[in-house]
Amino acid sequence: MVLTSVLALTGLGFVAAALLSVASRVFAVREDPLVGQVTDTLPGANCGGCGYAGCEGYANAVVHDPSIPPNLCVVGGAKTASAIGSLTGKLTTEMEPLCAYRRCDKNAGKVAQRFDYKGIPSCAAAAALHHGSDQCGFSCLGFGDCVKECITNALRVENDIVTVSEQMCIGCGKCVRVCPRTVLQLIPKRARVAITCSTQDKLKAVMDVCKVGCIHCGKCIKACPAKAIAMENDRIQIDQKRCLDYGDSCGQACARGCPRGILRLHGAAALAAANAAAKAE
Repeated sequence: MVLTSVLALTGLGFVAAALLSVASRVFAVREDPLVGQVTDTLPGANCGGCGYAGCEGYANAVVHDPSIPPNLCVVGGAKTASAIGSLTGKLTTEMEPLCAYRRCDKNAGKVAQRFDYKGIPSCAAAAALHHGSDQCGFSCLGFGDCVKECITNALRVENDIVTVSEQMCIGCGKCVRVCPRTVLQLIPKRARVAITCSTQDKLKAVMDVCKVGCIHCGKCIKACPAKAIAMENDRIQIDQKRCLDYGDSCGQACARGCPRGILRLHGAAALAAANAAAKAE
């Protein structure tokens, strides 16, 4: 009796195995070998900087969607873009190198705390508690959620505020996506002017809490000959492409015209200004 049961179960096992083997062949998903080749070409950082959920997701998209360009991998850069272009037969164009930029200078603005936060050391957690401990509801909270996300160690927290190393930043955008207050944004590394305030408040509401906060006076908008500056969702924004296309002939009139020093020279423009000041001394 026992032997019969064992033989019956063994037979059922063989039958089930055979059925599974047939099913695996019939319902097998045929993978495009080109997707695998492109995936192998990518750096494997899975940072999401390309806009897709990991390297394999981008590889699948760039192979099967004619509209997806081969140069979206910010980690791999030009070399990876060229390799993907060769594999997919797509034209490779150079992308504008980007870097993260912090739209906040709460230390210079002497932003005080409303209360002493003792909770989880996380910007997301702190921001959810009574809109954060800082008097400015749009400031960098400085707990380093962005630092933990950075894959190149380009970010660190100093004096309760995050700092970004432009040289180390690859512009993947992971830090931007994790910031609960959108204090960080991606701008071109060759940008001439950047905005150092993220507030959506106006006038007295800003002046009461920060000495260098944007008061929404609009003087920068009027000063820009390229029409590259606008108010969007109650925040000053710069169309960096339009600004760069206009060139240096404006002399960074927006930065010179800002009464609060919110628009500041960036990159080569900042270096040139510093060198000129040094020579003047």
